[in-house]
Amino acid sequence: MPTDKHILTLAQMFSPAFPVGAFAYSHGLEWAIDCGDVTDTTTTKHWIESVLQHGSGRNDCIFLGAAFRTDTPEEVAELDALCRAFAPSRERLSETELQGTAFCDATEAVWQAELGSLCYPVAVGRAARALDLPLELTGQMYLQAFMSNLAAAAMRLVPLGQTDGQRLIQELTQLTSAIAAEAVQADLDAIGSTAFLSDIASMKHETQYSRIFRT
Repeated sequence: MPTDKHILTLAQMFSPAFPVGAFAYSHGLEWAIDCGDVTDTTTTKHWIESVLQHGSGRNDCIFLGAAFRTDTPEEVAELDALCRAFAPSRERLSETELQGTAFCDATEAVWQAELGSLCYPVAVGRAARALDLPLELTGQMYLQAFMSNLAAAAMRLVPLGQTDGQRLIQELTQLTSAIAAEAVQADLDAIGSTAFLSDIASMKHETQYSRIFRT
């Protein structure tokens, strides 16, 4: 069972105060809002649900779980390369690389867990293994933080009011919990994505004329 120490450690890792710079990334959502695909609470919810269930949200949790179970440095390097290869665009690759590097640096400095330089979900899985954190809870809090960051981007850009944004996060929390609980136990054969519009949005964002977010 997770202890208070486990919960508080994970809360720190996925807090907005933890220096991974998640606030700077919209995961393609900025383009979707700019072109009119996402305009209100309902379309925001549908967009985020698709990313969580059928896109990188679920895939990230699969990679996180695989990283937790990986034993040798060679296997970690191979898994990290595979995770990078599944990035559907230059911006998505940059997003996972830069957040992963920042996470590794901060985790090594705070907890002395030697991670090297890994993409984000692989880095989180290895940190959970090194710090003896419960895998399922790690995946759930990772995905909840990812979902919350997308909702926060929508609050700024749609715009959604703070109350509507928090209500959206609350409504999606149970979904993120269920997806993560299943995905962290899945093997790599379960990886796949059908969130094509989200992938296209990340490609379109590369050349978007005016941008607030890095992706």
